[in-house]
Amino acid sequence: MSEVTLPRTIIEELREKATKVGITIEEYLLDILTRDVDPVKSAEKYLNGAEDLLKQAYQELREDNLRQASEKIWCACALAIKAHALAKKNIRLESHKDLWVYKNEVARELGEWIRIAFKLVDSMHKNFYENLATKEDVEDVLKEVEKLVSAISKTLKVRDQSIK
Repeated sequence: MSEVTLPRTIIEELREKATKVGITIEEYLLDILTRDVDPVKSAEKYLNGAEDLLKQAYQELREDNLRQASEKIWCACALAIKAHALAKKNIRLESHKDLWVYKNEVARELGEWIRIAFKLVDSMHKNFYENLATKEDVEDVLKEVEKLVSAISKTLKVRDQSIK
């Protein structure tokens, strides 16, 4: 995968816009890229992004970069929930509040453990800023998010064979 270098002013603008709606730059960019794409294809891109972020989170964890692992865990969860909203309801979630509300919809379908996992994941978002969690904490939540992404992926496969 090749890397893109952007001028600082563009990065600051992206960060400002993403922060304004309460999401990460990665989420913001993926939202822009999938805005005009078919909801099912967008859901697939979100799930692929979530899976990529899980791999990156494991790598960051191996390198003891707990803050970066934590943020990737948060983003993977957010993208999986956004995928569910798009594929099942054709709803685009645009803020952290939207994610907090919609996770209850996912929990009704997949089980109450989703609500608990989401709350754990939120602590990873906090850890990105405050760097409080231990490696074991980050690893535990990473496993829960991996389970969440897998469960959402499986449920979307049942609905539409073109997902994943």
